[in-house]
Parts: sequence; C-alpha cells; structure tokens
Amino acid sequence: MQIIIIEDELKAAKSLAAMITKLRPGATITAQLQSIESAVSYLSQHQAPDLIFMDIQLSDGLCFEIFKSVKIQCPVVFCTAYGEYTMDAIKANGIDYILKPFSKEALQEAFEKVESFKNFFQQHTQPDLDGLLKKIGLDEGKKSFLVFKNNKYTTIQTEQIAYIYIKYESSTIMTFQGQEYAIDQSLDQVQGLLSARQFFRLNRQYLVNFAAVKEVEHYFARKLLVKLTVPTAEKLLIGKEKTSSFLQWLENR
Repeated sequence: MQIIIIEDELKAAKSLAAMITKLRPGATITAQLQSIESAVSYLSQHQAPDLIFMDIQLSDGLCFEIFKSVKIQCPVVFCTAYGEYTMDAIKANGIDYILKPFSKEALQEAFEKVESFKNFFQQHTQPDLDGLLKKIGLDEGKKSFLVFKNNKYTTIQTEQIAYIYIKYESSTIMTFQGQEYAIDQSLDQVQGLLSARQFFRLNRQYLVNFAAVKEVEHYFARKLLVKLTVPTAEKLLIGKEKTSSFLQWLENR
C-alpha cells in the first residue's frame, strides 16, 4: 500500500507515520507534504497513492483547495481536531477521519473502514466540497471565545484577538488592547476552530491574526522575522519550510 501524509505539523506527521508503519508494516509512505502548494505539485506529477492522510487545516489554507486543483484518485482520511458536528459532515461524504491527537485504535479503525469500502471509494473519489464547507462552516471560523478572568465570564470576539500563544503551558489570548485571557483548548484545537484565512500558525507557540502583522523581515538561515502591532516577549521566527506558505497567506487576501 502506497500512502501519502499531508500534514504541516512535523511532530504530528512523524507520529502518524510511525503508527502507520507499526499497524501496516507492508505500507510505504511515499511522501510527507506540508502545504496545499506542495501537495498539488506532488499529486500533479506523481501516480496516485492507495491512500492519503490529510490534515484539514494546513499552513496555507484549507486542504479542500487541493481537490479543486487536482483529481484525487484514492480514498482520503482527514486528520482533524474538530467537533462531532464536523465529524458527521465528513462521514456524510463517505470519507473517514482520525481525531487529533492520534491514537492507534482510531487509526486501525480508519484502515479497516477504507479497506472495507474500497469499491465505494473507487467510484466516489471526489467529495462534495461545497456542501462539506457549508456543513462545517470552515469559511468563517469561530466568532468568539468565552473566557474566565477575575471571577467573571467574558466573551472575546475573534476579531479582537491579535494572537494566541503558549504561556506557562497554556493557550493564552492576547487582544489588540494588550489584554490576556487563558483558555482551556490546546493551540492545535484553537487553530482548528479559527479561519485559516485570518489566522496563521507561525510556529509551535504562536497563532497570529492577519490584522496584527505589521512587517516581515528576512532573517538568518532563510527564516523570516515577523513583527506584530502588539509586542511579543520573544522574536517571532518562521522556519524556511514555512516561509513560502506564510508569504502566500499574506498575499492571498
């Protein structure tokens, strides 16, 4: 079995690859791709694999854009952190999913479903993308967050958020007014809830709003230095593997 992994988080991709190899020793992971751009390029030039594991929200946008550029000739298992409503929407289109963080049990079930419905996937290779997007509401993303501070619950509108980052091992909202609010969700979960058009995952610690980006500079080792309108405690650097997708994100408004 030839398998492709499309996942922009290197740690998650490595974990998934290790589980796949353990559960299906005879499988070969032919490529690990990190963006829509690289996925479209690869799939346009190579023979279709037997199976694709695809993260829904990539660094340069929603993975559904891939389907609009190339014809997928194999089953796709989405990797996602979304809630049950989204899961139902994906299932309704005959595509399976595994929920982050990955588990061996969930991956095994996904393999079994794909193998059981092999004939179905051969006849239904293209999901109803427009319908799926409408069902799970990914075009707009989450509108607000309920936070608790000073013994009070407050609603923070997403448009008020400059960035969300990891502080003392917890996800923390920083507003454009310089106010901070701790939230329960992990940064991976928050990323899955927000619009990929509006927010970009710079690195493991920072998820930034497009409106907060002030300027970008070239840095050592082909990295980018990002400066925001709201100051951060440390330099915000983007590794060379994400520079192309970040610049594309800035340009595609």
